[in-house]
Amino acid sequence: MKMPRSLQAQLGLSVGLVLTVLWLLAATVTAVIVRGELDEVFDSALRETAERILPLAVTDIVGREDQGVTQRLAPIREHDEFFTYLIRDAEGRILLQSHAADPAVFPPWDGQGFRQTATHRLYSDAALQGTVRITVAEPLAHRMSVAREIQMGLGLPLLIVLPVALTAIILAVRFSLDPLRRFGAQLEARDARDLSQVPTEGLPTETAPLAVALNSLLARLRDAFEAERSFAANAAHELRTPLAGAIAQAQRLRSETSDTATEARAAEIEATLKRLTRLSERLMQLARAEGGRLRMDRSADLRAVARIVVDDIGRASAPGRIALNLPDTAVMSDIDPDAFAILCRNLVENALRHGTENVQVGVSLTADGHLVVANDGPVLPRDTLDRLTARFERATTGADGSGLGLAIVAAIAERIGSSLVLESPPQGALSGFQASLKLPTDAPDPGARRDS
Repeated sequence: MKMPRSLQAQLGLSVGLVLTVLWLLAATVTAVIVRGELDEVFDSALRETAERILPLAVTDIVGREDQGVTQRLAPIREHDEFFTYLIRDAEGRILLQSHAADPAVFPPWDGQGFRQTATHRLYSDAALQGTVRITVAEPLAHRMSVAREIQMGLGLPLLIVLPVALTAIILAVRFSLDPLRRFGAQLEARDARDLSQVPTEGLPTETAPLAVALNSLLARLRDAFEAERSFAANAAHELRTPLAGAIAQAQRLRSETSDTATEARAAEIEATLKRLTRLSERLMQLARAEGGRLRMDRSADLRAVARIVVDDIGRASAPGRIALNLPDTAVMSDIDPDAFAILCRNLVENALRHGTENVQVGVSLTADGHLVVANDGPVLPRDTLDRLTARFERATTGADGSGLGLAIVAAIAERIGSSLVLESPPQGALSGFQASLKLPTDAPDPGARRDS
């Protein structure tokens, strides 16, 4: 028999089987003991019956006028006679018998005491120096019938008690394992980035060490991830100053040289340093998205942030290429404005960089918090879309980029309880690319959860 994998089922089944076996064993032992006691009681009744009837029978027989005549006692009323008896003389002649006595059942006299045949239990006694002899018989079937009734009386309640007891055991085991179920539910309810300690109050002593070991592992993982994020952020921050200085030197070299080859090389160095600067900025944004606080205690209107980001990008690199569509009513959200600005900037820059040149990029923010950024361009296959949110993953467009933009957006979306949806082409279009996500707003949203 294969044991179930459920601890609750294992405990319930094991305790139930042990309890059932113990109760059946106890009932069997009780039945054997009761059977022995019954035999003693019935033997005592046989003997007492003989000792009570014999003196009365002697008085009756001695006072008879006709000696040697068999007399059968008539019953006062109809009833089952479990004890029958014969009274005989020394020659074996029957002098007196009970109304239901069958002489064939009684063996010849062989002395005082208990005897047993295949069908009856007998007790014999004598008086007047052995001239008057009595034998009382009881059918063994009577004893067996009484024993069966007792066994049924002991066994039938078990058919009711055992299911009730097994149900009680299952409920007790289930109640006892409630702390483990709550512990598992707390772990299951966490997102992939929640590495805080799990409460261990109320756990059984046997499982508490597992919870302590789990919390220790979570603490080590948290420290490792924190060290990784801190290193990325600090390294990117420390690179900004020397990169800015190197870019300035490259620009000065370009302005001071008259050699065409040197000027081209300086321009190439400047472009490479600028790419490295953008990469360091993306690394800082990624560290911010993965480790910083993204939900605030107060709400702000996201329309103002979106307008500032779009205007800044439009002035710097894409005048007239961004079509911003904002609702008339405020879009109030507790998402950190800096985090929303990072999210919005990366989506817009990604659309400008990979979209068809000189074709407008659409940026739309709805009143219920849906942010949609769409651009024209070649259709991307589904497997490519699935890879775009990975770090340092780029679409096969040949455009310059760090490969971190959509990874940063996906990280922020996950932290605020949303998800980044990528489509190519957008619904109702034949080409292009669209990125959308639902932002938390002050309107009731069961899917939103506060990240601190």
